Amino acid sequence: MASKASLRVYVSEWENGKRVISDRYAAILRRLLGVTDAELRDTGPAQAVPMADGYGELLSRIDSASSVSASMVKAFNDQTELLRTMDRQMGAAGLVDQMTGHLAALEEALNFAVLPSARRPVALALAGASTLAAWQAIDSGAVERAWRHYELAKRAARDAEAPMYLAHAMGEQAYVLCEAGRPALGVELVRDAQRTLGQAGSPRLRAWLHAAEAELCAHAGMPDDCRRALDAAMNEIPPGAEDRDPDMVSIFLNGAHLTRWRGNVLALLGDEEAVTSLYNALEVMDPTFVRARAGLHADLTQAHLIRAEYDDARTHLQQARLLASRTGSVRQRRRIDMLSSKL
Repeated sequence: MASKASLRVYVSEWENGKRVISDRYAAILRRLLGVTDAELRDTGPAQAVPMADGYGELLSRIDSASSVSASMVKAFNDQTELLRTMDRQMGAAGLVDQMTGHLAALEEALNFAVLPSARRPVALALAGASTLAAWQAIDSGAVERAWRHYELAKRAARDAEAPMYLAHAMGEQAYVLCEAGRPALGVELVRDAQRTLGQAGSPRLRAWLHAAEAELCAHAGMPDDCRRALDAAMNEIPPGAEDRDPDMVSIFLNGAHLTRWRGNVLALLGDEEAVTSLYNALEVMDPTFVRARAGLHADLTQAHLIRAEYDDARTHLQQARLLASRTGSVRQRRRIDMLSSKL
């Protein structure tokens, strides 16, 4: 490993295009920055390899795609679930390359699948994986990549004729607009997602969309709309401790999760009631949800700041910072820095 002085020179030369980033340093920088290899090297998307025998190669790929079995689709979905679990516990920064490869394999299978019976299950798997990849990109601060992944998820959901997956991708994509400073436009997008879903989706997904609407309304300075959406979410959420939606495994939401979400939204509104909701959520939160737990401590920091309870705010800010450092969340670190400036 180079010395600190040499590394400064390397960084300068990398930035100015005077030195090629070696594979060794590229692996370190991808994990540190949460970017793909193409983004790091600024090479753009890989160019397709010219086919020596166009029709022969095309038919070979079509035959390969048509043979994608139910067990292969299950393997794709199992890989998505593994990446989701790793992301939840360790953060997204170290998963960029794995996620990129996973999406590429799914896109390849879909691009050459001809008949609907072959396309739909692969498209559904791609919609779920792309939405996860997009949320990971938001967490890593790569908002343009997040937007592109959401567009891919929406195309795949339409191909799969899956309004639930389409509405979920639209609802999450609204957060990109909020992060970019356009929360009111995000509100319109999440409401369009609700119209897209109608009454066809599960109650859990409808509750999720209402809660997302409430959060975006809070950011947009629409308190009355925010509270109406919160009430709608509470009315939709199914009873019991179960949090996975059987029709859409990317949704984790039950009454306890919604209580935490409600506390977050109330804190954004400056409502003192937020503290009670957030502490109730903290008591029942699954400890494996490391990034969510960091967010909850950040919510408590904000709620205590509203009440001018600065010692409690500092305690929760410290916990938020420790947990956020474990996941490497750029989004959370940005929020923690903002809260820290108020103490």
